[in-house]
Amino acid sequence: METKTLKSWPESAAKLVAVAAGREAADLVIRGGKWVNVQTREILDNHDIAIAEGRFAYVGPDASHCVGEGTEIIEAQGRYMIPGLCDGHMHIESGMLTPAEFARAVIPHGTTTMFTDPHEIANVLGLRGVRLMHDEALLQPVNIFTQMPSCAPSAPGLETTGYEITPEDVAEAMTWPGIVGLGEMMNFPGVVNGDAKMLAEIAATQRAGKTVGGHYASPDLGPAFHAYAAGGPADDHEGTCEADAIARVRQGMRAMMRLGSAWYDVESQITAITEKGLDPRNFILCTDDCHSGTLVNDGHMNRVVRHAIACGCDPLIALQMATVNTATHFGLEREIGSISPGRRADVILTSDLETLPIEHVIARGVTVAREGEITVDCPHLDWPEDARATVRLGKTLAPADFEIKAPEGANRVKAKVIGMVENQAPTKALTASLAVTDGLVEGDPEQDVCQIALVERHRGTGGVTNAFVSGFGYEGPMAMASTVAHDSHHMIVVGTSREDMARAANRLGEVGGGITIFKDGEEIALVELPVAGLMSDRPATEVAAKAQKMVEAMAACGCRLNNAYMQHSLLALVVIPELRISDLGLVDVRTFELTPLFEQEG
Repeated sequence: METKTLKSWPESAAKLVAVAAGREAADLVIRGGKWVNVQTREILDNHDIAIAEGRFAYVGPDASHCVGEGTEIIEAQGRYMIPGLCDGHMHIESGMLTPAEFARAVIPHGTTTMFTDPHEIANVLGLRGVRLMHDEALLQPVNIFTQMPSCAPSAPGLETTGYEITPEDVAEAMTWPGIVGLGEMMNFPGVVNGDAKMLAEIAATQRAGKTVGGHYASPDLGPAFHAYAAGGPADDHEGTCEADAIARVRQGMRAMMRLGSAWYDVESQITAITEKGLDPRNFILCTDDCHSGTLVNDGHMNRVVRHAIACGCDPLIALQMATVNTATHFGLEREIGSISPGRRADVILTSDLETLPIEHVIARGVTVAREGEITVDCPHLDWPEDARATVRLGKTLAPADFEIKAPEGANRVKAKVIGMVENQAPTKALTASLAVTDGLVEGDPEQDVCQIALVERHRGTGGVTNAFVSGFGYEGPMAMASTVAHDSHHMIVVGTSREDMARAANRLGEVGGGITIFKDGEEIALVELPVAGLMSDRPATEVAAKAQKMVEAMAACGCRLNNAYMQHSLLALVVIPELRISDLGLVDVRTFELTPLFEQEG
């Protein structure tokens, strides 16, 4: 397989030394900029950078001795020279894009390094899917490091995935060139309880000398949290408040603070630095999940850094948390994360550190974007047919498949309801008194309660799990279906009309996956995601335009939640409290047990 190669530091050392000494000419020199040194947290005026073989050779007050006949010169004109931005934890699939198109979308925003966990595709295609993501990542002109997914299924016994990840899979992946560690260990109860499989995956990663990603989605900071920390995860991005961030860094973990399309967890945690004065080198900024609309319209890691600064963080500290801190965490401080000799020559020119306009992006010594426009190619894999034919319903679904039968003789029922929490991943375990009509339990728009169904789509069983959800605000006959359903990635259908729910589910079966919205019996939005039912290999701008129509369609159905699509896609994530849905039933994530839909009959 052809890859975008870059010589290692030892292979380039002789050239780098010769350029720095002035014996040989640099490939590129950036002159007259303000060097933002994230190693020392200082800004040094009127400095030059010399680059050779894709790496920094010299950074100092005058690089004229590095200039030769063939040296390209870029005049910084007093602009800030900052390291390329690093995303410490993210899922490419959440962008609804393949790695190549994701890279194309974020490069103009200054992201030159990503640490990605492809556990979405792992749930659909297993180790083969991870390898496909890994291989396309290595083709890109920027650094995309892959973490081997740890939990498919995320909660054994509570869901059924398309494939299961084993410790043997993890050990094999640790030998691949682009694997940098183990993806987020979502099965935190398994770690806390000493589950042999989870500990074996962690051990395989540590034996390979790589980093174990964390995911402790619980507010309990007592013995269970300490047991999880003892199990080996080196970071965690599930904190939602200052106490969470402090607890993690005190236990030697890195606190990853995320700003994604729907997760706004930076402002509530960054006070650990801005007010409590904790050492910022143990904090990292990340996105976790960003859909294509956010990437195209708002940005990527530049958006996160700007947000951290707006929350009161010193700009230099915010930049450290998006560059050198991330590199150090993954053992790559000598490769990326700072403008220092030997490192990969990833650098951004910007005229302002607070508003952070991304004016010129260089990756591995090559200009990759200028004034918001990408200037390089992002090569694609030829995604095979078996990665495109993954939506198997087993039958044509009918409205009857979405009926919720009431207990015998009941006129009303007290039903458990999944309650949405805007801008956060957790849900609430609510209850609602619902009417019974002709033996069927109905949603109630007055209480903002509609139906939710999980449709099995990996093995074609025809299985449908039905329950209730609150918070979307939907009005009138409608349905929204998506084959993006973290992490099992069955199909989630939410609606007020069983007829439209059946139409929406069958439509995604026809197109091979994606997101669709029906209103009054008519399709009003469709985002095709043919790769594993998760991604499109079309350009990000095209996917974002369709995603925007989806957002508008949700609003036309009465939804007012910010980035409600992301909330929809997490309703089957059975490792984040409090209440979720799976192919096996309703899951109480506070106890990690299946729970009946009805509390009591009336």
